[in-house]
Amino acid sequence: MKKTIGLIIITIMAGNVANARDTLTDFSREVNAGIDMVGVRNGGAEPAQHESGVMGYEVYEGVSDASIPQWEMFIPTSAYVRMGGGINIDVATSKANTPNGLHRAEDSYTYQFGLGWNMSSYVRSEIGFQNSVFKFGTSPDLQATNQQGYLMLYFDLARRYVETGDVARRRTFIPFIGFGAGAGYYEFEGTHGANGVAFAAPRGEVGFTLMFTDLFGLDIAYQYQMMHNKGFGWNTDNHDTTHISNVVASLKFNF
Repeated sequence: MKKTIGLIIITIMAGNVANARDTLTDFSREVNAGIDMVGVRNGGAEPAQHESGVMGYEVYEGVSDASIPQWEMFIPTSAYVRMGGGINIDVATSKANTPNGLHRAEDSYTYQFGLGWNMSSYVRSEIGFQNSVFKFGTSPDLQATNQQGYLMLYFDLARRYVETGDVARRRTFIPFIGFGAGAGYYEFEGTHGANGVAFAAPRGEVGFTLMFTDLFGLDIAYQYQMMHNKGFGWNTDNHDTTHISNVVASLKFNF
């Protein structure tokens, strides 16, 4: 009986010694390699390959998360600039009233430059300059120009970026509306032109933004202006109102 008990004790002690030796070996391996290295290997990720002596050896590449594009980080911007131009919609624009009759605007165009601020994820303001040239196919000697400064307030109908936990991702399609006012100098190059200061109130836009990258996009919008004073110079009544419609496209650069 005593021999049996002694044999059991010797067996247990031998097993403990073997386990202790294995544990000591694992501990030595972890100390030499780095405990975090062993943890990453056991977690299924592979350590990054670095040359000897390169700093940051403890930084690893996670195989599972690195290939998921929706986890790309986006940092919301605070300002932007945009520049572009467009054409006049003649059927939605008032005709020029001269002593020779009515003349529809044809081959007319506009271009603009704006500096904007992102006040929130939905609201942004913009100050800018717009130049418009109006021509009349039936009367080549008639032409109107307007240089105008403007202030606009835009409301994006979709949040410009989407937050998922601590990660923010940009939205690629953003519809928007905008309201504002402008003022500038008008010149009508023709008989009975009412040149002078003209006011645009309201100015309105409805359109959408296509973001190609985090910082670069394209705005496409319908633009409406109600011009006051000088009749926008298109007729002999200096206090008439003129309605102007454009389709404009602008490149946008966020920063």
